[in-house]
Amino acid sequence: MFKQTLLLSSVALLLALSGCNENNKEKTTTKSHHKEISSNTITLSPIDTNSTIEIKKTANGFVLKNDPKKILIFDIYATWCPPCRAEAKVLWDIQKKMQKDVVVIGLSIEENITNKKLQAYKQKYQANYILTNSPKNQEMIDEIAKNLKIGKRFPIPLVALYKDGKLINFYSGATEEEFILSDIKQAKGK
Repeated sequence: MFKQTLLLSSVALLLALSGCNENNKEKTTTKSHHKEISSNTITLSPIDTNSTIEIKKTANGFVLKNDPKKILIFDIYATWCPPCRAEAKVLWDIQKKMQKDVVVIGLSIEENITNKKLQAYKQKYQANYILTNSPKNQEMIDEIAKNLKIGKRFPIPLVALYKDGKLINFYSGATEEEFILSDIKQAKGK
């Protein structure tokens, strides 16, 4: 009799708990689905201006909302990361050489970093492209990682290139300028 009561109690408890889990899953799915539908633009704040940059999510990647024909290069970095520091100048050189076709946007993984610290990084390591410091940085980084299918934990620096809303290529770790330029030229059809 004791075994039957224990077994029935266990089954009832499992059914009750699994019912709660199904409800929670349904609510979570609905919320995240709503978020994806309602937010296809992420607004970032550059450290040098009072203006904003709007990045539009596409089915296969991202475009600069006000200039969708530009090749978009995301630099995901940290100010304390030696390979990130080295790659900053490489990206600046690419930005200078291809300024009509390319825009480089730096997204720091560091939370609560000041614009002053980012300015110091920019000057010291020649990261003379757009660095953003925005509450939306992490959301943008998460969206890029999701698009690249690399999960939320990945090595930095991470550089991702997009043209016409589609991924060209991405690089994990410090990358030579020639590799990035070659991919850009190939994407442009040259």
